[in-house]
Amino acid sequence: MVTARITVNGKEAPIAPAAPHTTVLDFLRERGLTGTKEGCAEGECGACSVLVARPGVNKPTDWVPVNACLVPVAALDGQEVVTSEGLATVEAPGTPPVLHPVQEEMAVRGGSQCGYCTPGFVCSMAAEYYRPDRCAHADADAGAGTEATGGTGDGGTGDGGDAEHGPNGFDLHALSGNLCRCTGYRPIRDAAFAVGTPTDDDPLARRREQDPPAPVATEYRQDDRAFLRRSTLAETLRLLRERPDAVVVAGSTDWGVEVNIRSRRADCVVAVDRLPELRELRVESDHVEIGAALTLTEIERRLDGSVPLLAQLFPQFASRLIRNGATLGGNLGTGSPIGDSPPVLLALEASLVLADADGEREVPLAEYFTGYRQSVRRPGELIRAVRVPLPLSPVTAFHKIAKRRFDDISSVAVAFALDVEDGTVRKARIGLGGVAATPVRALATEAALEGRPWTSGTAEAAAEVLRGEGTPMSDHRASAGYRAAMLGQSLLKLYAQTTEAVPS
Repeated sequence: MVTARITVNGKEAPIAPAAPHTTVLDFLRERGLTGTKEGCAEGECGACSVLVARPGVNKPTDWVPVNACLVPVAALDGQEVVTSEGLATVEAPGTPPVLHPVQEEMAVRGGSQCGYCTPGFVCSMAAEYYRPDRCAHADADAGAGTEATGGTGDGGTGDGGDAEHGPNGFDLHALSGNLCRCTGYRPIRDAAFAVGTPTDDDPLARRREQDPPAPVATEYRQDDRAFLRRSTLAETLRLLRERPDAVVVAGSTDWGVEVNIRSRRADCVVAVDRLPELRELRVESDHVEIGAALTLTEIERRLDGSVPLLAQLFPQFASRLIRNGATLGGNLGTGSPIGDSPPVLLALEASLVLADADGEREVPLAEYFTGYRQSVRRPGELIRAVRVPLPLSPVTAFHKIAKRRFDDISSVAVAFALDVEDGTVRKARIGLGGVAATPVRALATEAALEGRPWTSGTAEAAAEVLRGEGTPMSDHRASAGYRAAMLGQSLLKLYAQTTEAVPS
């Protein structure tokens, strides 16, 4: 076993003797850092949130919150973690720690309630506190929402915020993956909208100016099980040829659930999340290429709305905590029929670059899925990148029908990409999720739209066709009839959103 180490709250510690499947959550709690809690063990509640130093978008380093219950501790070999305990500072030996500004606001505004979820909220809130491009709204009252400066102090948004953004620039979506069973969201929001900006001597703020820990090759073995990370894609592909049984992980947002809820164990886990060849994002003249191991948060921030359909997807994909780990490669690699990214990428006519030890091949996403959680991907083959052709269709929409607005699994997902010229639909691409054993294109509906005027009559006729697409089933999320009805309704909604005409 090669020694694997992790830095927690500024102190380096060996990962051994933890088993390769041990989560960051269990590793921390076994070392007395019990602020990190287990609530759901599947990445839905955020009680386990911790901060990880990752490559930044606007600074060399970003403090990124992740679900410690999902990530194997071996995946953070060589990495740097801060827990809720590490946010407070000790100014002198023997003196009580000084609360972090986020902790202080949560305390004085009554945001802690029973306290179980509080450390997770604090870590997610601290990440937003340190977000480099967070700034107060230009038209906000000075100090709005803060008692120290005589602001509103009532949890309102002041003059510069809205329902989901505070006058201090705090984005409440940063807390979308944190749940409070005490229903104490109002004081938590008050605290979020009251925090100021980091001071010049804040050690975690200064840390952003330095490079994050470099990826390290990992070979962690115990009891005939191994967690492996190679330095290059070529080395990884050779390893996968030798170990076709290996489980490939990036953010572990899917595999972590299997480990926790279904007690699955793998003899060999291969991590690809830090491979530089899988973390590129390039905009070419005829396509956008997105590395399969870039997290959804990284893609969202780097694209900055330049692919509008993806921009509509990201806020509806699970929570910010999950998006900080989840990747397109992982979402497509699992082959789930209810994944949120496949319908969008189908509508965008995306293709996948598949790589193995012998080379690469490009496969249209429409030809990738072959059955329930099955695909054309061969043993030893990885998704290296997703390619989205340019130019993009100008009329796009992503409709996710779920029981909750955010942080939920879709009952039905529909993505539209239409070219409408001179009032006529010249091209239509529609991706569907949740209505068949695989994500599918709505080919019959596309044919019913193309070449026809974009009118209420066309939309109503095509909506009737769309209701018959796929083979929806009834389960605990929705009935087959409801899913079919939502398909048709989604097209009528698109028409209403893109025109001022009233359907006859």
